[in-house]
Amino acid sequence: MLHVTETIMIADWELSESFMRASGPGGQNVNKVSTAVELRFEAERSPNLTAAVKARLKRLAGRRWTNEGALVIQVEDTRSQAQNREIARERLAELIRQALVAPKRRIATKPTLGSQRRRIAAKTQRGEVKTLRGKVEGEE
Repeated sequence: MLHVTETIMIADWELSESFMRASGPGGQNVNKVSTAVELRFEAERSPNLTAAVKARLKRLAGRRWTNEGALVIQVEDTRSQAQNREIARERLAELIRQALVAPKRRIATKPTLGSQRRRIAAKTQRGEVKTLRGKVEGEE
């Protein structure tokens, strides 16, 4: 059971973990011990998340979201399998917490009368500068 917030808990049947050998440095340990963790969360089938949260989670997950609707998190940060498991579970919980926050709706506002006048004044001034760059008609 993974506690995300006080109200949302993820059951064990929604999570599956697999372990594989990590890449990178580590000496003989890398070749012998399966320390890397792949945490798979069946997000699409989860009854604890609403449709809106699932949509935001899918957008946040990006490439980690599979076609079957699962979220896959891979961790090979440390040489300890237990630590990698905890890091993966914490990353999943943090991602779900981010998806729970609904973005604020943007309220369209009108430009003020003063800002419109300043904009027009700046445009006319710029236009005058450009007309002064023209050819000078001298007295002949």
